[in-house]
Amino acid sequence: MVKSWATFGVDLHVDVTGTGSGLRKGLTDALRAAVRGGRLAPGTRLPSSRSLAADLGIARNTVADAYADLVAEGWLTARQGSGTRVAERAVVAPASAPPRPRTPGGPAYDLVPGTPDLASFPRAEWLKASRRALAAAPYDALGYGDPRGRVELRTALAGYLARARGVRADPERILICSGFAHGLMLLGAVLRQRGAGALAMESYGLDVHWKLVERAGLRSVNLPFDELGTRTEELTGGGPGGSGDGSGSWDGNGGGPGSGRGSGGGLGSRGRAGSGGKGGAGGVAAVLLTPAHQFPMGVPLHPDRRAAVVDWARRTGGLILEDDYDGEFRYDRQPVGALQGLDPDHVVYMGTASKALAPGLRLGWLVLPPALAAEVTAAKGGADWSCGVLDQLTLAEFITSGAYDRHVRASRLRYRRRRDHLVSALAAHAPSVTATGIAAGFHAVLQLPPGTEQSVVRAAVWQGLAVHGLTRYRHPSATAPPLDALVVGYGTPTDSGWPGTLEALVRALP
Repeated sequence: MVKSWATFGVDLHVDVTGTGSGLRKGLTDALRAAVRGGRLAPGTRLPSSRSLAADLGIARNTVADAYADLVAEGWLTARQGSGTRVAERAVVAPASAPPRPRTPGGPAYDLVPGTPDLASFPRAEWLKASRRALAAAPYDALGYGDPRGRVELRTALAGYLARARGVRADPERILICSGFAHGLMLLGAVLRQRGAGALAMESYGLDVHWKLVERAGLRSVNLPFDELGTRTEELTGGGPGGSGDGSGSWDGNGGGPGSGRGSGGGLGSRGRAGSGGKGGAGGVAAVLLTPAHQFPMGVPLHPDRRAAVVDWARRTGGLILEDDYDGEFRYDRQPVGALQGLDPDHVVYMGTASKALAPGLRLGWLVLPPALAAEVTAAKGGADWSCGVLDQLTLAEFITSGAYDRHVRASRLRYRRRRDHLVSALAAHAPSVTATGIAAGFHAVLQLPPGTEQSVVRAAVWQGLAVHGLTRYRHPSATAPPLDALVVGYGTPTDSGWPGTLEALVRALP
């Protein structure tokens, strides 16, 4: 039985010119040009003469002769058992190619917050879970699928979040997304469709979140902050009187954007969300919070303020977007449960695998109120085009097998040891610097003497250290006096790199 040509060797695309006796020259020229131009890199194995002849529809001897010519010229090599390969030689780029820019050396040490210790990713356990998940996956799992994500992962998350975070979750109301930013984009689009004009946010946070909200067509209104966390009472003007100038900023004394200029703080009649969370023209229909461990300040939202924001949502039909970005990591305090557990009808719980596992997995989830689930699912699209099925199935298996809990517990111990090392190093070498927000998470705020933040950041650069000042995370509309501090992500370095990173940090501190 004659074998199909489609089963021969590797594929190689060449444009052969010429006919008859000119085919050999045409093939030789085409292969030489491919090697010279770099399309066939040194060491690349070429198809056998039989395979390439079948692909091109020409005689095998023509291919063999062309290979022999190029071997003689030094373009190819041919060894018994190794096949025909492109010879190892320098490839000269075309004269028209622009020069490659020089890449400057990066910092030697990295304390930028937001990334876990990627070297501790549980590769062996993840691979085992992946094999089990793939072996058990039904055939239809490899299709386009439900836009909400695989039911296996949604079911596993519902059980885990209820047990570990106090979330009241139904798999039917969980939507898998490709990370927090993707989830925020979906929610911003739905809020804008509902007629919302603004979304309230914490006065310290990530600029990427502010930009995503504004890109959705919403104003970003910031809420003031104090030692008890974000002042959620300002949503209803519950703070001391101030002047609401309609600018979309808060002054930290109770003043905020009202329906126009005038005294008496708070949102005013236009600032409150209307029925169904739609809000009036320019109204605040939702608030984005990190209640378990505020980023970057590290303070949990006070119980009275948790109750106040839930009361605001119930009275106005508003929506609370809860970013539980590192709620699993706590050290010196009792666990702070998810705000969503207080009112699943008005809180969207937002979580990801980025902090507990790795951001490169691109897996996040939204636990949606019943009245919002269909709209957010429709905003994602008719099929799950953004989240890889195999990673979803693997994470589901990773959770249900208990491997996720084991990894979180091991990470918690690792980060706590680093936190303790950081506090000890500050006490010994930089007693004027105080670490705050360290009861949970894997970053700390190092409070600096007034007016020293920028000089310390520059000193850190000289030490080869990447670290951010607190000013970087301050909302552009915030009007309270800025604080001088560093935001240190002590989860980012590897275990072996942590001691040197810590030494570089204390050398940069005053």
